[in-house]
Amino acid sequence: MIVRPLEWTAVPDSSSYVSATADAYDAVATLYTEFVQGALDDQPLDRAALAAFADLVRASGNTAAAEVGCGPGHMTAHLRDLGLSAFGLDIAPAMIDIARAAHPGLRFDLASMDAVDAPDASLGGVLSWYSAIHTPPAELRPYLDEFHRVLAPGGHLLLGFFEAEGPDVLPFDHRVAPAYRWPLDVLAARAAEAGFTEVGRMRREPASNERHRQGRLILRRS
Repeated sequence: MIVRPLEWTAVPDSSSYVSATADAYDAVATLYTEFVQGALDDQPLDRAALAAFADLVRASGNTAAAEVGCGPGHMTAHLRDLGLSAFGLDIAPAMIDIARAAHPGLRFDLASMDAVDAPDASLGGVLSWYSAIHTPPAELRPYLDEFHRVLAPGGHLLLGFFEAEGPDVLPFDHRVAPAYRWPLDVLAARAAEAGFTEVGRMRREPASNERHRQGRLILRRS
């Protein structure tokens, strides 16, 4: 696997890239919230992927779910509307403030994706919707391990991300913070190493306001 450098340089140590990502989202929190408002309205395939994920979680009998990297909370609220007992977490304080104000009936935690405030094997679902994209490839495994820890056996994980054509993980100039595009096969293989079994996948072409293909993986804790 080759990671090709772009104009920016990814920060190598995890504490630095996490804090830099948090700072970047804090700086654009209001603008980002406006940008994602109604993001699912004209994306039937995305709604279908989320609905399938929610169906699988509900079918397990455990509707407790976490959105890791929840931003302004709109996707956590969508999971609630799909029948899940969802809560969200994010590393950006401004995002958590916005989420709590917009959705006062939901729980939002200021926390990293590798420190979910949930007991072992307690959740039926975990949603990572464009949150792991900012994680350097070498740093991804601890997050997958944490998702595996909090999911009950048979629980489901949905990953939403930018897809890379070809075999390589590719860094790109995300508008907020350095990010990576993942080939579906490569990300699925990484998840398998962490104890997940692939249930289904989706690739869709970019919309008119998008630059890259989009990928979705639904995975089950083995």
